[in-house]
Amino acid sequence: MKSWIETPTNSDFTLYNIPFGIIKHNNKKVVATIIGNTVINLHALYNTGLLSTTYGLHATLFANDFLNDFIAEGKAITNAVRTRIIELFNEINTEHRELLQTCLLPVNEVQNCMPVRIGDYTDFFSSIDHATNTGMMFRDPANALLPNWKHMPVGYHGRSSSIAESGINFHRPKGQSKADDQTMPIFGACKTLDFELEMGFIIGKPTALGDSITTANADEHIFGFCLFNDWSARDIQKWEYVPLGPFLGKNFFSSISPWIVTIEALAPFRVQSYEQTPQVLPYLAFEGNNNFDVNLQVFIQPENSTEKCVSESNFKYMYWNVNQQLAHHTVNGCNVNVGDMMASGTISGPEPTSYGSMLEISWGGKRSITMNDGTERKFIQDNDTVIMRGYASKNGIRVGFGEVKNKVLAAK
Repeated sequence: MKSWIETPTNSDFTLYNIPFGIIKHNNKKVVATIIGNTVINLHALYNTGLLSTTYGLHATLFANDFLNDFIAEGKAITNAVRTRIIELFNEINTEHRELLQTCLLPVNEVQNCMPVRIGDYTDFFSSIDHATNTGMMFRDPANALLPNWKHMPVGYHGRSSSIAESGINFHRPKGQSKADDQTMPIFGACKTLDFELEMGFIIGKPTALGDSITTANADEHIFGFCLFNDWSARDIQKWEYVPLGPFLGKNFFSSISPWIVTIEALAPFRVQSYEQTPQVLPYLAFEGNNNFDVNLQVFIQPENSTEKCVSESNFKYMYWNVNQQLAHHTVNGCNVNVGDMMASGTISGPEPTSYGSMLEISWGGKRSITMNDGTERKFIQDNDTVIMRGYASKNGIRVGFGEVKNKVLAAK
């Protein structure tokens, strides 16, 4: 299946993908999708009348600052729109091409914007390799995992106001920290700034207060996925996290890729979920393949230099899958809303090359990696740019996420 829109080899945005996002063009925000390097203005497409075969649509769904209203229409609508777009832009369809051309924009002529209005945000801690690595560094290596870790997806509620899109630069955070050999804390700029390689997913179907989502119906409530960089101030976090967990070490900034890839587009890349021992409680039991084979990469680009790949991981390494995360999140009756975001937690694999944070790559600052300009990194320095990319590929089908890319500025 190919599009009549020119699509470069190994493009993340093939006809199999059709993600959704928000773009700004001529100072107006609209809902859009992308094929290759060409953005499709869905408000303009709606105005052509060529989405008329899809029921229940109205113009304000596409002339919008966020995807929330569109997502809230439900999967019957959003999947029908996606299917219609695939039909219209498939190379076997020769009709209406002149009219469709009026909806197309080169990607370099538009500005990607925050795709959703995030109401609430939860971050999980669901990669067994990451949890084991951090436990070995900070606790007894023989008992790296806390007693509850294999019994439930551990998570915490974060701050949605400081989640931004790719391309936004941010200042190094400040806060309290305390060195191990000191008795008193100090205040100042973070010295051990880190990235965390994660995937985020967007809630597409709400629940009422008191209701729960099961592992069996979790897919109905997940609209789609994006790359997620959970930036972390390790020294601030280390001092503050006992007893209530992350606070200023996490909430200063997080970033996401701008295109939301639907869960339906990822269907060909489902793989067997992680074998879980001991047996989980019944509400966390599941059937089927609920992990996803998505290749993930992290690059660091020092100022005036080229990018260096420092991590190659995969979404399939998750111990707790997204269905379990959502089931656990709501088992107590916590309601979720359209646009809420959940993040996977750092995704690390079994090998050092697949670790998903500088904390692990440098093993707590004991090791260095060399950049392409010859400088060394244990953590992220001022004016470094961190880039995350992700894609799935199988049997000639490729579905990707583009990238999330942000530069660190000096502390204010």
